[in-house]
Amino acid sequence: MINSLFGHSSGAEYLETKPAFLRTCQRKSPDEVFVPCSTETIQSLFQNLSTGFDGLDIKIDPIKLREIKIFSSDGPVSLNTSLSNGVVKGLSNSIVVRSYINPVDYSWDSNIRIPKLRLEGNYEMGGRILLLPLQGRGKCWIEPQNLDIKIHADAKVYEKFGHLFYNITKAQIDFTMSGLRLQLDNLFNGIKLLEDSTNAFLNENWRPVSDAFKPLIKKTIEDIVIEVINKIFNFVPAEYLVSDIPHPSELYKESKKDN
Repeated sequence: MINSLFGHSSGAEYLETKPAFLRTCQRKSPDEVFVPCSTETIQSLFQNLSTGFDGLDIKIDPIKLREIKIFSSDGPVSLNTSLSNGVVKGLSNSIVVRSYINPVDYSWDSNIRIPKLRLEGNYEMGGRILLLPLQGRGKCWIEPQNLDIKIHADAKVYEKFGHLFYNITKAQIDFTMSGLRLQLDNLFNGIKLLEDSTNAFLNENWRPVSDAFKPLIKKTIEDIVIEVINKIFNFVPAEYLVSDIPHPSELYKESKKDN
């Protein structure tokens, strides 16, 4: 879970005035018109998140995480891992490659590229990778490089304060990476020779090792997508992004107001 990322510095409950940097799109436009417009809009949001805008005090780099626990068992990998007091860096350099909204249910599909993501925190691990036993607890960092991320987000549209807003109910992601670097301190009870040789081996064999750490990276990104995007969408009216978004009564055949 994400830990205390946002605060409303002005006390505003929603963004009352659309910022000039936000380009508003129309879903009724052909995809060849809508997709570039939507992509530009979401990219502009990323570019302005670090400085914030009226009423929303936001910081996406770094992002603090609470504990994540992952168990993976697949072929040569059997790993029980937890990461606590985690910090994620690198999101401010995200590049939105494509942003698409389904005109039927208004779910989102996005492709995002992150040149380098860095996870830092306290780890606890037991298991094996490539028949190599791993046991330890301590500080760690993990750096997946050139992440190409595909995100599918189920969304519900709701009404409050006379505006429509998005709520992300579920996010599914998949991704590829072109490199992985990591450092696990205090492996094998701090036996330095074993720790150094194991870290060297893991970095030299990053491709199969990346499969072992993919569930941890995936869970981190999914948590960020749901928590961070919802914080934004619950503050920024949906019609600032898509002017012709239908009312919930049209989408779901019943009125869903949140006063």
